[in-house]
Amino acid sequence: MPLQADTLHRFLFDNAPVKGELVQLPNTWRTILHAAKKRAYPQVVTELLGQMTAACALLSANLKFDGSFIMQIHGDGPVQLLVAECRADLTIRATASLAKNAVIHDDMGLNELLNVHGNARFAITLDPNNRQEGQQPYQGIVPLTGETMADILMHYMRTSEQLDTYIDLAANSETCAGLLLQKLPLHGGAQNDNQNLHVWDELDAIAQTLSSDELLNAPVDTLLHRLFWQYPFEQMTTQDVLFGCTCSPQKVANMVKMLGMDEACDMIDEDNRMEVGCDFCGQTYVLSGEQVRALFDPASEVKPQLH
Repeated sequence: MPLQADTLHRFLFDNAPVKGELVQLPNTWRTILHAAKKRAYPQVVTELLGQMTAACALLSANLKFDGSFIMQIHGDGPVQLLVAECRADLTIRATASLAKNAVIHDDMGLNELLNVHGNARFAITLDPNNRQEGQQPYQGIVPLTGETMADILMHYMRTSEQLDTYIDLAANSETCAGLLLQKLPLHGGAQNDNQNLHVWDELDAIAQTLSSDELLNAPVDTLLHRLFWQYPFEQMTTQDVLFGCTCSPQKVANMVKMLGMDEACDMIDEDNRMEVGCDFCGQTYVLSGEQVRALFDPASEVKPQLH
């Protein structure tokens, strides 16, 4: 059965220097959780990863960047890793990894899950599709300042990007969603922009009245009308969002080669096989022992074929 697309909505307010985005991802999110069913995330981790997934879609679309937008947190608590990746076509994937024997309670906050000892690292990476040889992806470090994913990202946007931004994120086991409002920089002192600077404060205050239940479950048209009926849109566009994984046999082969021959050979089991699973989509790649060794022997006639 083909995947059913979700929709990201972009809107620009009429005669006011503010733009917005709204995304609800029930189909994408259920596909992500289905791929992770063997790991069965605790509810609080599900919610946190869902919030990151919605944020990744919002921020990627906000940048209009031709490449992969990757949000990655290496934690030092019971949650060791959170990753969400969104590409220019708004195909998205996400995964989480927990510490061995992690004890997680539903009332744990973000810092208890990720930053127990203050050593967690949050990075945003922009990896262009047309990256030249030797060119490194751009990476920005996001301070873990705040109690929620939205707080952290708003602080980052205001301090690093110098843009007033409001972000609201919500997730449960059925869907994840997000709202972004951003104050646009003024160009040339346009009269209408200067006259309507107060609109940002009004829209920011209105957005903060939105409940998580509304963000997750209210139809988009209803939600936007309920919030912003007094503020007409100049334009509104939509774009499909889909789950999509970029794993491939070649990428798995490259990963095995990065391990080095000794470590790779140690992973060959008693049946002379190595299994490599994709954490994002659940796909399993199988290599024979001969295929593994052939990766490190340019003269070998055995060509690795993953399946």
